[in-house]
Amino acid sequence: MKIIHVVGARPNFVKIAPIMAEVAQQPDTFEQILVHTGQHYDANMSKVFFEDLGLPQPDIYLGVGSGSHAEQTAKVMLAFEPVLLREQPALVLVVGDVNSTLACTLVAKKLGVPVAHVEAGLRSFDQRMPEEINRVLTDQMASLLFTTERSANDNLVREGISEDKIHFVGNVMIDTLLRHKKRAMALKVLGNYGLRPKDHALLTMHRPSNVDEPSILAGLLQGVGEVQRHIPIVFPAHPRTVKKMWQYGFEEKLEPMSNLTITEPLPYLEFLNLMANARVVLTDSGGIQEETTILGVPCLTLRQNTERPVTVTQGTNTVVGVDPQKIIDECSLILRNGGKKGKIPELWDGRAARRIVDILNSFAEEGR
Repeated sequence: MKIIHVVGARPNFVKIAPIMAEVAQQPDTFEQILVHTGQHYDANMSKVFFEDLGLPQPDIYLGVGSGSHAEQTAKVMLAFEPVLLREQPALVLVVGDVNSTLACTLVAKKLGVPVAHVEAGLRSFDQRMPEEINRVLTDQMASLLFTTERSANDNLVREGISEDKIHFVGNVMIDTLLRHKKRAMALKVLGNYGLRPKDHALLTMHRPSNVDEPSILAGLLQGVGEVQRHIPIVFPAHPRTVKKMWQYGFEEKLEPMSNLTITEPLPYLEFLNLMANARVVLTDSGGIQEETTILGVPCLTLRQNTERPVTVTQGTNTVVGVDPQKIIDECSLILRNGGKKGKIPELWDGRAARRIVDILNSFAEEGR
């Protein structure tokens, strides 16, 4: 059974790594091809992740680069179609919710190639988010839908998707984290920033809804400015966020923040070390909400919603929105009293990829 795996952005690499490792254990059953669309093309956003995660170099690199959502999606489709026509796979496996996920699913569906979607069914119910559009449309076209939490199954059934396509398997991001945590914790990362364990905050921001609107970004930086007065903050900044901060002339807001360290995007293992050792994490990322839950680190989500509700109901996550005062107040509570302790969600046990490959085996045997 020939499978084409599609990756395009950093979170995809974390999700695909354990699946490819499991598939590689069965060379008589599977042939696998890794296609990197090039949606993230900066070395720190892409190449370093392959090295950290032990991923094989991509068999095919499409090199689509940046652009508007429509432009990027169209570029991926135009570049991916010849690959499918040439390789004639039995299945295309996509992960997450980036533009590459939807674009490659559309091409496969038009050519009659079944699609498996890893991390299906997650919903923010906010279609202003490009990722939400990508998730919903990909799920409507997929033949196999692998979910990370039971609420995702409920969402898919409510949207009219047949239950026999839906498989609750757990979270492949957690497979990767558990596999690499020991290596990450052995790194001497904290010393690079003059930090001690549990004595810093970690910040990430990249969502267009946060960084493209000057007034919202200004408010978030106001909140960050107050928090850094009480605890050092490390901010591995997405290139998009840096571009917007300079474009809006926010240097003056940042200059007085002597306790805020802005870095380039970090390799996976270094970032994992900083996250595991953090007192609190502030983020608008979906995956980080899940990783902090498994690490037991309090997380404040800088958005009005989350597509990962289990991180709130069972994990360490609190959705605080973008109001600077609420961010300041919630951080103060954590610094005084500690945050939510949380518990490990169901099937987040490091074996999600194995379950996925077992189902792919059945799919191959049925000859679909």
